[in-house]
Amino acid sequence: MASIALIDYGMGNMHSIAKALEHAGGRVRCVEHPEQLAGCARIVLPGVGAFRDCMRSLRGSGMAEALCQCLNEGTPFLGICLGMQALMDESHEFGRHAGLGLIPGTVEPFPADFPDRGCKIPHMGWNDVLLPEDHAHPVLAPLVGQQVYYVHSYYCRPRLLAHELAACVYGDVRFSAAIGRDNIIGVQFHPEKSQRAGLAMLQAFIEWMPA
Repeated sequence: MASIALIDYGMGNMHSIAKALEHAGGRVRCVEHPEQLAGCARIVLPGVGAFRDCMRSLRGSGMAEALCQCLNEGTPFLGICLGMQALMDESHEFGRHAGLGLIPGTVEPFPADFPDRGCKIPHMGWNDVLLPEDHAHPVLAPLVGQQVYYVHSYYCRPRLLAHELAACVYGDVRFSAAIGRDNIIGVQFHPEKSQRAGLAMLQAFIEWMPA
């Protein structure tokens, strides 16, 4: 079983994602301190809540620096929801806040007038994950033709189209459902809430061997 470091920084439903990863075949170790990342085969960063608080916690504990070092050394990584947004350069959630800077781009809010146009904020529930059927990322390949579960009020806007691995449309906004490069992948949806499709994706992550 793959050894997976699940980063616990006080913002996320650790129990549900840990159980989903175990069900998908992973051996999960919840980590709170940067030195605990050593020796793990894979890293998962979950999270819900405010971007500023997320980054403050990661930086204050030294986890941000240790995480970036592991990823630069090639450790496979999955960011979920806020964990995906943390990969970006900057978030515009209640101000401007620096992210990890591992994927160039920004985190943006859905339009303020969305509710007036019949689109609730947050975007919550089942929706598509739009993938290239002929060359989907190996972690996302099980999601071709499937729907997944979203809960978010902000979305990633990568600077380079090559970093967008999947998309979704909500109202008249097309946003990145998944981003990534090299050994890094992030998803805006919650695989642990996406039933069989989500578990299949987590299994694909556990088996993924980045080039």
